[in-house]
Amino acid sequence: MPLDTDTDSGPRAGSPSPTTAKGLRRDSVGLLGAVALGLSSTAPAYSIAVTLGLVTVTVGQLAPAALLIGFLPVLFTAFAFRELNREMPDCGTTFVWNTRAFGPRTGWLVGNWVPMTATLLAMTALCQVSGTYLLSALGLDGLAADDTATTVTGLALLALVTLIARRGLQIATSLQYVLLAVQLVALFTLGIAAFAADGAATPSLAWLDPFAFGGAGPFAEAVLLCLFIYWGWDSLITVNEEASDADRVPGRAVLVSTFVLLGTYLFTAFAAIAFAGTGTTGSGLGNPENATDVLAGLAPPLLGPALATVVELAVCVSALSAMLTCMVGSARGFLSMTTHGALPAAFARIHPRHRTPAFGTVFFGILGGVTLLVLKLASPRFLGDAVLSVGLLIACYYGATAFACVWHFRRRLLGSVRDLLFRGVLPLLGGLMMLAAFGRSAYDMVAPDYGSTSFHGVGGVFLLGAGSVALGAAVMLAVRSRFPRFFREGKHTVVADVPNSTAQNES
Repeated sequence: MPLDTDTDSGPRAGSPSPTTAKGLRRDSVGLLGAVALGLSSTAPAYSIAVTLGLVTVTVGQLAPAALLIGFLPVLFTAFAFRELNREMPDCGTTFVWNTRAFGPRTGWLVGNWVPMTATLLAMTALCQVSGTYLLSALGLDGLAADDTATTVTGLALLALVTLIARRGLQIATSLQYVLLAVQLVALFTLGIAAFAADGAATPSLAWLDPFAFGGAGPFAEAVLLCLFIYWGWDSLITVNEEASDADRVPGRAVLVSTFVLLGTYLFTAFAAIAFAGTGTTGSGLGNPENATDVLAGLAPPLLGPALATVVELAVCVSALSAMLTCMVGSARGFLSMTTHGALPAAFARIHPRHRTPAFGTVFFGILGGVTLLVLKLASPRFLGDAVLSVGLLIACYYGATAFACVWHFRRRLLGSVRDLLFRGVLPLLGGLMMLAAFGRSAYDMVAPDYGSTSFHGVGGVFLLGAGSVALGAAVMLAVRSRFPRFFREGKHTVVADVPNSTAQNES
């Protein structure tokens, strides 16, 4: 039986594993593996290290409340992802869903270009972080402080991650178990030590009070920061066609991973505030000098030099695991687009033995490396602003996908209370919250002092975020002539090969 033949029969002894219509290997990941991929893609150790301090500088002891409130739009959007995946379990995820709901132009731009750009920009930061923390954990502090050395190390790690992703989902998932375990053990060990430390304050439920924020400005800024800290869990859905139960396992994994993230972040935030407080000097979390890496300031006094090095290694591992999941998800997105006639045929090339989208994986790895080098050569400040612009892109495609859920199921919302709640009300709320986050982000980013660069009085962060969307629109117009059938018929044909889908019956 040829490797690229789709079959519903189980594997025979000595025969290759059954493959999907796209050539991917079926039953490569179960619920636990999907949860691991979802958690790893958010880089919990890295995310809490670089975000908790900034949130605390903004709202002080109410950082846990901001984490909780920022979780709500993510949770409501997660319900939209779950319901859409049940209907259309395609590895193209947001591309397929937005195309089906709003047409091929929206699907190509908002469902593909925007999340791809956000992932690409985030990977440049992950390369830098992994390189810096690895050199620091190895005791090479001089090299860790050298920009060239960290960039070269980050590129080498990116190449390694690309090779692992190309080898297959099973080996990538197995590695993620180890990488995720290192992160969670480090965070919970640090948290337990903080609670047990002499002089640690007693946690208060007042730190969760959503009505205690001093104005809409700090509230919105803190929630936007928290939106970034949860971002990434949706990468796990791109392996839906390789999951043991394509239309159910990824959706369940989405909810499990988001709640595990919430618990981990709240525990760490409570512990850090109890130990260090929110002061603006010394080890206080409100100290701007500590804001971009709270773990580096907390680990040595709590755990000692040796275990503090382990925490540094955990942050490096966190960035690596997120890079790996980015590679896995993006390549499968390219594969889906090619299958539906929206990208060149090369992206549909499947490795004959590993059953992975080999060309797309290597392409995205090279694209990530080139993007990092271009941004670094342009200006280190330019790279920082590019990463800050990711928040605008996240709110854009999360919100669009939430609205796509409501629109796609609009004629079935009154069929049951469950449908009304999980396919209508909650996704609609999530979409509106994301829209508000997008508007607030854009408003703040226009200011010339937002970030490190500006151009003619407009903030560089806004120009990079809005500019990347404008560039995507220009590229889409350029490729329309290359793929006319998709842009003409994609809304009705994009789900033609999706198993168990009833979407074809929707007008």
